[in-house]
Amino acid sequence: MKIIKNKNKLIKLIHKEKNLGFVPTMGAIHLGHISLIKKALKQCQKTIVTIFVNKPQFHNTSDFKSYPRLFNRDILFLKRVGVNYLYLPKDNEIYPKGFNKKIKISSFKKKLCGKFRPGHFEGVVDVIDRFIKIIKPSRIYFGEKDFQQLKILEHFIKINHSNCKIVACKTIRDKNGVALSSRNNLLNNKEKIIASKIYKLILQKKIKIIKKKILLASIKKEIFQLGADKIDYVKVYNVNKLIKPFKKRNNYKVFIAYYIRSIRLIDNI
Repeated sequence: MKIIKNKNKLIKLIHKEKNLGFVPTMGAIHLGHISLIKKALKQCQKTIVTIFVNKPQFHNTSDFKSYPRLFNRDILFLKRVGVNYLYLPKDNEIYPKGFNKKIKISSFKKKLCGKFRPGHFEGVVDVIDRFIKIIKPSRIYFGEKDFQQLKILEHFIKINHSNCKIVACKTIRDKNGVALSSRNNLLNNKEKIIASKIYKLILQKKIKIIKKKILLASIKKEIFQLGADKIDYVKVYNVNKLIKPFKKRNNYKVFIAYYIRSIRLIDNI
């Protein structure tokens, strides 16, 4: 695995690659990331992973500072799985002239997480846009756990980077059912049990929630009783009617964002 920290060196190294798979990460590599990487390795001749904790997508400074950074461990994981290139840029390489505050993204940004984290999706799309311009990948891989992010990026990439195909990959879950996330590293064992119980509650009552046989207020009450400290939302959406062109078939999911202490967890079930 070649580790590159300089943008110009990276461009020289990969400019002849014809079928390059790209997995962007913020590090704290887990089995969810590994599943994306394995898919990229299978579908592409070469695969590049980035580790970059992207400050503009964080709603507050404390969340950015507390985000787990495990670079040495991550490098070992990526070497073992067979990644070809690892790009570790610094802020000034990605943002030489600051952030793009005028980036245009889907109006879906106003719902769910976007309502509670203003500027978050603009930050995500901006950094991915910059990485695609540097790397010029054939395919880029994202997990369905961050479903809203996935749909917004699909829409943006289709319009702005027609040579790059976005590959959506299934959510990978822990044995306890909790969707794998780098933030899970911040939970203790007791808190992981709480997260597991919340997932199982939604899964068990999903059909009744979708059919409106249970009020969302009642589900929120149960989530608090299980140990959540704060809930941003519990919502039901037909995921085929979120971003045009709409699909005819209905496909409902329950979306949730909640806090255990100051740790924000999201899922869609």
